Amino acid sequence: MDTAQINHKKAFNMLFVLEFWERFGYYGLQAVLALFFVRSLGMTDAESFVVFGAFSAMVYGYVAIGGYIGDKILGTQRTIIIGAITLMLGYALMAFSGSNRTLVFIALGTVACGNGVFKANPSSLLSKLYEDDQSRLDSAFTMYYMAVNIGSFFSMVLVPIIGGKYGLTMGFSICAIGLVLAISSFVFFRYLVKGLDSPAGLEPLSFSKLFAVIAGIIIMIFISAWMLTNLTVAHWLLTIIGLTVFAVYFKLLFQSHGAERSKMLASIILIVEAIVFFVLYQQMPTSLNFFAINNVEHNILGIHIANPEVFQALNPFWIMIASPILAWLYNHFGDKGADLSMPAKFTVGMLLCAISFFVVGFSRHFANSHGIVSAWWIVASYFFQSVGELLISGLGLSMISKLVPKRLLGFLMGAWFLTTAIAAVIGGWVAKFASVPRNVTDPLQTLPIYTDVFTKIGICTAIVTVIMFLTVPFLKGLINKTDD
Repeated sequence: MDTAQINHKKAFNMLFVLEFWERFGYYGLQAVLALFFVRSLGMTDAESFVVFGAFSAMVYGYVAIGGYIGDKILGTQRTIIIGAITLMLGYALMAFSGSNRTLVFIALGTVACGNGVFKANPSSLLSKLYEDDQSRLDSAFTMYYMAVNIGSFFSMVLVPIIGGKYGLTMGFSICAIGLVLAISSFVFFRYLVKGLDSPAGLEPLSFSKLFAVIAGIIIMIFISAWMLTNLTVAHWLLTIIGLTVFAVYFKLLFQSHGAERSKMLASIILIVEAIVFFVLYQQMPTSLNFFAINNVEHNILGIHIANPEVFQALNPFWIMIASPILAWLYNHFGDKGADLSMPAKFTVGMLLCAISFFVVGFSRHFANSHGIVSAWWIVASYFFQSVGELLISGLGLSMISKLVPKRLLGFLMGAWFLTTAIAAVIGGWVAKFASVPRNVTDPLQTLPIYTDVFTKIGICTAIVTVIMFLTVPFLKGLINKTDD
């Protein structure tokens, strides 16, 4: 391996560590947030699902803005640092907010804005790192996605356990520490990506632009906190942001020509398909989490699970197992020219997600006399959904990198994350159908509520899968089109 390849690998490892610690912080918060709303803020299950959905929508809805800041204003690397610092402050504030709703919502607004500023930029940097090696891009993003899930696995195990034993102040503090480590790793090893940046990042720092961005973040934090108490306004704002971003996308689409236009059209269709997946993904920290708490046996392999929120860690666990296998398969079949197309991978991923919900829906037929099902049902469900996630969400950034013009990369990666924001709101409302009234605690009563909704979700997802399968040849034609 020559010096250039070694430096290339070191740069990837640095971005891997950066994403590991950033996601460690975020998923630690996500693991306990819906339950925190119920137990500390006195919300009903249904209210907690909707507020969680609104918060998640902000987290991902702001990403296009962060992509634009990285592309056009401050540069990719500077924006990463500002976003990570904002996230750290948000988790620290969450640790000291207790049951004070005002402080909790300000903390969550800070996290949402920090994530929005940060999220699109490391993946944009990664795509620049592999700009001259497109054949390895699917594999690189799959391994990068594994960093996301290694971080989320450890935080989803540690934060619920430590929070349950020592209080969530300690749990949220751990999230803040994760961001301190993310910032430190990037600052100390930033030299590995020297020269890899957007045009704005290669220019001298403009302090006026820096102060304008910081002021904008502070204003948006308080607006976000206010919107969490006024969800109708939050949903309207997301709608406006979504329509604006997609209007800009379609303007760019119609301004393009030939193969570039075909690829951008294919990418927008795949983005719409991904919205369905993210609605399903939103069930893990909401309805599936509460199902695990209320109707799943709290032991596995003889090990007692004192904090059933930990079952959410099955998602990153399976992704850690499957990521290197899929990465190897992509490289192996890619070298032979026999790899599945991106639309086909999305379709297989959606099929696996449908199966995952049929599994938990079917589990009701094997419940014991108390309405409790074996933990292996949720283990199997998470397996299918996690592999499906790798084929859709895990490759989404790779898809954007391959199909859109490089000059628009940060903004359009933000548009990709906007699909999560739209789906978060929809997912919160879908989860609401599986909410249990406050006075219902008998597992025999909660079991049919959860499993009926999961079965219906599985049926709808299977129908979507068939539609996606029928569109695969059309999308392949768009993606493979070349200018004569």
